[in-house]
Amino acid sequence: MTNTHISVVIGTAGHIDHGKTTLVHALTGIDTDRLPEEKRRGITIDLGFASFEIPSPGGSPLRISFVDVPGHQLFIRNMLAGTGCVSAAMLVVAANEGVMPQTVEHLNICELLGISHGITVITKADTVSISQLQDVTSAIKTCLQGTFLCKDHAPVLPVSAATGEGLEAVRAELLKLALRTQLGNSDALPRMPLDRTFVMKGFGAVVTGTLLSGTIREGQTLHLEPGSRAVRVRGLQTHGQPQQSVQPNSRVAVNLSGVDATEVHRGQTLVLPNTVSPVDMIDVEVRLLESAPALKHRANLHFHAFTSETMASIFLYNYESIQPGTVRIMRIRLAEPIVLIPGDRFVLRQPLPAGTIGGGRVLDAHPEPRQKKAATLAWLEQLKMSSPMQQILLRVRRRKTNGITLHVLSAETGLMIEAIRRHVSPELECGHVVLISGDLLVSREAVLAAADAITTRLLAGAPSIKTSELRSQTALSPAVFDFVLNSLVREQKVQLRDDTASIYSAWEQSLNSETEQLAAIAQAYCAAGLSSPSVVELARRLSLNEHDMRRLVTVLQRNKTIVRMGSDDLFIHSEALQQLFAQLVPLRGSLINIARFKQLTGLSRKYAIPLLEYLDRQRITRKQGDQRLIL
Repeated sequence: MTNTHISVVIGTAGHIDHGKTTLVHALTGIDTDRLPEEKRRGITIDLGFASFEIPSPGGSPLRISFVDVPGHQLFIRNMLAGTGCVSAAMLVVAANEGVMPQTVEHLNICELLGISHGITVITKADTVSISQLQDVTSAIKTCLQGTFLCKDHAPVLPVSAATGEGLEAVRAELLKLALRTQLGNSDALPRMPLDRTFVMKGFGAVVTGTLLSGTIREGQTLHLEPGSRAVRVRGLQTHGQPQQSVQPNSRVAVNLSGVDATEVHRGQTLVLPNTVSPVDMIDVEVRLLESAPALKHRANLHFHAFTSETMASIFLYNYESIQPGTVRIMRIRLAEPIVLIPGDRFVLRQPLPAGTIGGGRVLDAHPEPRQKKAATLAWLEQLKMSSPMQQILLRVRRRKTNGITLHVLSAETGLMIEAIRRHVSPELECGHVVLISGDLLVSREAVLAAADAITTRLLAGAPSIKTSELRSQTALSPAVFDFVLNSLVREQKVQLRDDTASIYSAWEQSLNSETEQLAAIAQAYCAAGLSSPSVVELARRLSLNEHDMRRLVTVLQRNKTIVRMGSDDLFIHSEALQQLFAQLVPLRGSLINIARFKQLTGLSRKYAIPLLEYLDRQRITRKQGDQRLIL
């Protein structure tokens, strides 16, 4: 039987004893409190799961699944394990108590995890008077101001699970919520964080979780990470119904063979073999809550992502403490490895006094070792504002002349190789990136740098040199060296005879002409100051074809004569930038807006915006709302 349902997973949120479990039971007919201790104490301790089906406007069945989380502050780690994988939230507030501490903390957690859709339900509406209900509704709406639960006319619905009043209105709003909730990324590799494991007699190990992305099929071989343990999918179910395959955003039970149930635990992730792997060092963007204390360099915190939890050490790039309510890029070292990819959300909690202080998203799960901090920070600032295609280009450029294989790029980004090929195809066509041997991506700048390394050696050394020795001297990988050398031969810059390379004399003579062209381009950028012409414009003015112009511009960029502002068309001479830096020195500590910056520099908005973004990346300015602080 194949799963044809559209699914959405909604997490409950709210204070203890505000009726989350009772409401889910009224909506689905399923009691999510399954543990004896939960029955005895009448509170939710661990995660509970339930679902119901409702026809979509098109007539196809839509399954709404609930992850019911505990509301008590002592079980917040279980709440986080459930909320990390949901698509939307249902905030529950009891009419007889109103907004309480865990209401606020759960709401903060949902926001930090990037949940952008939800509804608010006021339970126990039958236990208060109409005027009290109006008062608590008003107080809730005040609490929700500025959050995702006040956008798109998200409703606040009174309901009584005891009498059934309001349940149909809640079901109708849940349908609307499910239809507007974004489903899993179809370009992403399969990942399923595990939230529960148990043994079923006659079947063995069974795990459950929410399938974040990709497809899982019966009979498929997967890996359990951390651990790289190969397992086979013996069977699949969604809410008790057997399936041959399951789609993203589904609650799934997987019967595994090849592993004992004692070897599987919450926090592990099912992935395709040899794709994404657990990591223990990540670069991230973090938002600190207004109510949080300042966060210091080397602080130790609890790190929660999906169903995983571990201790983490915080490393701030400029060592300056993060103030409450601000956003910063930082590096985090995890005490235990977790499967993470760019874009994944997480929550940070302090141990004592216990509480949520912030959270954010992963920017890079595979930081390059031995990189200068300033260069890494500038790269991350670019990365966080880039489209998926631009992020791929940044990762290719970061590897310089080594390049990066499609397989490694897939593991770094969490994207299927087919999706990467699709994203990078336009860049291959226009020559910004080259594909070597069908698998290795290298940037145009890196190819030019490799060609420069080869020709420089040939021009500086003996008239001819063995190719094996030349490759050793340039320290290029065999694939890149062979590709670039063959390109130079085709362009009649280098000639090969009996595995010996030498420079074409005719091309050597043309280098003098190129030197003159480089000087003319540099002079044009210098004369233009901050209002530099586009590459196409300058090529036309100097009577150069665009291909040659871009090649020469890359040489000047590599020599740090000119600096790229974030696009392949806007470059500024380094002397003009130095003059601007000197102009900003007396203004350190003051705030400046776009209008004031335009007045100061005499630039139009076309130049001012990219230049300000460059100054942000260089940490000469820092954006604060609509203004920038000059550092």
